[in-house]
Amino acid sequence: MREGAANEIRTGSRFDGPGWLLLSPAFLWLLLLSLAPIIMMVVYSFARRGDSGEVILSLDGGHYRTILDPLYLRILTRSVVLAGATTLICLLLAYPAAYWIARKAAERWKPWLILLAVLPFWTSFLIRTYAWIGLLRTEGVVNQALNALHIPGAPLDLLYSNIAVLLGLVYGELPFMILPLYVVLERLDERLLEAARDLGATSWQAFLRITLPLSAPGVMAGVVFVFIPSIGAYLTPDLLGGAKSIMIGNVIQNQFIQRNAPLGATLSLVLTAISLVLTWLALRAGARREAV
Repeated sequence: MREGAANEIRTGSRFDGPGWLLLSPAFLWLLLLSLAPIIMMVVYSFARRGDSGEVILSLDGGHYRTILDPLYLRILTRSVVLAGATTLICLLLAYPAAYWIARKAAERWKPWLILLAVLPFWTSFLIRTYAWIGLLRTEGVVNQALNALHIPGAPLDLLYSNIAVLLGLVYGELPFMILPLYVVLERLDERLLEAARDLGATSWQAFLRITLPLSAPGVMAGVVFVFIPSIGAYLTPDLLGGAKSIMIGNVIQNQFIQRNAPLGATLSLVLTAISLVLTWLALRAGARREAV
């Protein structure tokens, strides 16, 4: 009887209605917080700004022609270059760190090493960015060290430059590259490496032919996680770059502050399109690798 009652309880607790009802909260969430803002940006991008800053709905697509202005193209190019450089540097720094944590570190130390990787998240991003200002300014720690070492040309103009923005972006986005790489490398089947060694492969050959290809999903995930926030960053270039290293995120922010929502929405759509294209390319490359 107890077994029959348990079966009745399990059967009674099973949901027999249409499946879309279970997914409706998630669909509603996506509709309100993802799809609705994008639709609003599309509508605003075809609007125009009134004399008092109000949004006047129309079918004017002049803002899309404004993006072709050399000023905006130069800022967009700088944003793509800085985001690409940030992604590349993060990959070069994160891969050895993730590989060592996943494959070489003792098991008891792995949680602590991952904790160290995400430890900066425990502090406000604004405070961490201001710390870089203290490091890079003319009287900062870096220039004081250069002066103490009698480096020619010191003190250097590090702050309010592309270098400062790049350093800030790499520092902020590096954990997002380490974590997906660690997950993939930690799950790598050790038997594949043992088979490679049994067949006479050196450690470097095994890495190039087994570890590196199998870690490609983590690499692609890290590239997406780093590139997309980097290209849309506005706080780091605003504080560390100033007017000399303005990025597209700063332009979008300024347009909305100046109550020019149509142009800000247009630039936001361009940024969204770049992010979607990158994500699509990463997914396509991952699907192609799985097919092979």
